[in-house]
Amino acid sequence: QVQVVEAGGGLVQAGGSLRLSCAASGRPFTFYAMGWFRQAPGKEREFVAAIDRSGASTYVDSVKGRFTFSRDNAKNTVYLQMNSLKPEDTAVYYCNTDVRGKIGFGSWGQGTQVTVSS
Repeated sequence: QVQVVEAGGGLVQAGGSLRLSCAASGRPFTFYAMGWFRQAPGKEREFVAAIDRSGASTYVDSVKGRFTFSRDNAKNTVYLQMNSLKPEDTAVYYCNTDVRGKIGFGSWGQGTQVTVSS
């Protein structure tokens, strides 16, 4: 059984930074592309970023240049560095363990709340 644990959310002012982490256990970590999604109140969950096995990453246009996705295969952990945060980034952020075509097919974590105040 795959377990996913996200951490690193919090309250930050606009322009600030946060780093989210996602630790996965229970299966070979390096075989899959990992991803981050977010869900704002009243909205559907949306794709934010993905990182493939080689470390190449893709992003939704609204976060390009501000967010950086990285992975540490030795620690079975991925990270999302979020800079220049905006109020519209406020959401619950979820990690997924198997992302293909910007869709999450793997296990979901419990989510971590990110709140950006103006």
